[in-house]
Amino acid sequence: MKTNVLIAILFLFTLSAFAQESDSTLTEMKNELNSDTTNIRFKRKTVKIIEEDEGTKILVQKNGDCRHTIWSDDENRFKGSWSGFSVGMSNYLDKDFSLSRNADNEFMDLNTGKSWNMNLNFAQYSINLINNKFGIVTGLGLEWNYYRFDNNNTIQKNTEGVIVTDEITYLDVNVEKSKLSTTYATVPILLEWHSSASQNKGVVISAGVVGAVKLGSNTKIVYKEEGDENKDKKRDDYNLSPLKYGLTARIGVGDWLIYGNYYLTSLFEKDKGPELYPFSIGIALSFE
Repeated sequence: MKTNVLIAILFLFTLSAFAQESDSTLTEMKNELNSDTTNIRFKRKTVKIIEEDEGTKILVQKNGDCRHTIWSDDENRFKGSWSGFSVGMSNYLDKDFSLSRNADNEFMDLNTGKSWNMNLNFAQYSINLINNKFGIVTGLGLEWNYYRFDNNNTIQKNTEGVIVTDEITYLDVNVEKSKLSTTYATVPILLEWHSSASQNKGVVISAGVVGAVKLGSNTKIVYKEEGDENKDKKRDDYNLSPLKYGLTARIGVGDWLIYGNYYLTSLFEKDKGPELYPFSIGIALSFE
């Protein structure tokens, strides 16, 4: 079925490309019954579709010249490890690389064990540079961060539009949990090395930069009042940086990797909230 579809695509493309030339008449099309090669012959070119154990290749030969591969689904070709799913711990550092908050920013303290980072990387493009073991990887993904506050408070904008604590609203209730959630679309540029050219990749080391665009954010606080459980969820931009960039790296074996992200852009826009730099560490499962 794969071969038939490829034949149809190549036929339409080539017929269109040569329609403007007077000598571009299709002279022959045939299958070589004694092999897994399908030839599509034109007056000056031959397109070969070769099915091998490793995969399918499409080659072009012109007037006896060397054949040039124009497409291949070879299972041993270079494939990055970006696409997949990952989950880990989420937190942030101040400008002095400290996890501790000062008195002014104490309301941003997190419950680290309940603050999560999740990523779904659904698109990937890999460029082989050296022997199907080293290349460039890019793609698209979605990143979710759930920052669980350690104190019985949430955040809000004051009259000057700066992010501050909101502990008055929930002063007389029993706060069970409070969190800030963010959603970003991510695009990486990675240099990646595999110890093996086979599909399982062997040892994988990947590092590079990642950019992100904010898609949404909200706060959620769950509390009990007079024995009844209540949930307040508020959507707002909360002065979160609309664009951010940072460093990312991963290392592992096969499809299982340990990843780490550190953003060089502050969680909040400059002078509109505490100066905090998000990072995350966790485990990733590659789909490739």
